[in-house]
Amino acid sequence: MSTIQPSLITTDLEFDTDGVQYGTLRVPYSHDRSAYGRVPIPAMVAKRGRGPTLLLTGANHGDEYEGPVALMRLMRELPIDELNGRLIVVPALNYPAYLAGTRTSPIDKGNLNRVFPGNRNGTVTEMIAHYVETVLIPLADYAIDFHAGGSSLNYLPTLFVDRPQTLEEADRLERILTAFAPPRAMYWDYLGEDRVLGAAAHRQKTFFMTGEFGGGATVNLEGLEVVRAGIAGVMSALEMLPESTVSRPARTIRRLELTGEHLYLFAPCGGIFEPAFRLGDEVVAGQLAGVIHDPVTPWRDPVPVVFNASGVALCIRTFALVQPGDCLGHLGQDVDALHSTQFPQT
Repeated sequence: MSTIQPSLITTDLEFDTDGVQYGTLRVPYSHDRSAYGRVPIPAMVAKRGRGPTLLLTGANHGDEYEGPVALMRLMRELPIDELNGRLIVVPALNYPAYLAGTRTSPIDKGNLNRVFPGNRNGTVTEMIAHYVETVLIPLADYAIDFHAGGSSLNYLPTLFVDRPQTLEEADRLERILTAFAPPRAMYWDYLGEDRVLGAAAHRQKTFFMTGEFGGGATVNLEGLEVVRAGIAGVMSALEMLPESTVSRPARTIRRLELTGEHLYLFAPCGGIFEPAFRLGDEVVAGQLAGVIHDPVTPWRDPVPVVFNASGVALCIRTFALVQPGDCLGHLGQDVDALHSTQFPQT
């Protein structure tokens, strides 16, 4: 029977010690300039009382900033005297990519959110994934990983949640979702993708949420406030902190679903994409989504791109220059309230 080898990543943080600790996760990285080098990833552990463990992570992709900015502020302002439970915060999981402002790591070109469960003896990115899956996620009762569209995409701030399979799961999700209070919530099942952090959490049976809160490699102020208020609301709902004093507007959560590739737009050819829709537009199947101009033969008519389904435009490409297969955006479709769904009996 095989056993999981312990991670090669070390840390000066003690996860079972009360109080607030700031330190680093140290990833071995031997290279030409530093034979015994380490990549130090900043992190915080705060522990007090007997409440649950919440893991908060950002910059899984290095050019997504709403999560890291909110988490850095939380690290500075956490009221430890009021904490009940354990909070683990890693503002920038893919730290090399974060410092470079790129989606993937400049060290190994690794996309952290496509290499789980990682590899103990692999590249820097693979070692980080392995540590998250074998060390951090097993410590957590709840985990939230904050994303945005990065340089190439822009999103309406939206929380992404796993599609519940039982009434018990649905009830717990509803409690946490209501506490986060995002303007939009997207139900999905990863569309078969098992290399992402959410799939790692599912394998460890850890409650998980993620989300897209902006994009364009900027700090979306609306998305940032959604993240800040959402963290405060969730920690209050888990009784890890007293009732949140962070201002949260009264809103009805728009519930959406992402059911398949037909909700995505992909470039059929290379060229300059001129969109015919804006972020947040309500569109219908067959509607023109935009055209792609050929810069080599500009006298030719551009190639039209149409929507394959109806829904709300949650995401749009920021780069006008496209190649075949580039994502131009995607839709979400409205669903009924979660409790109207039929679940198998437990």
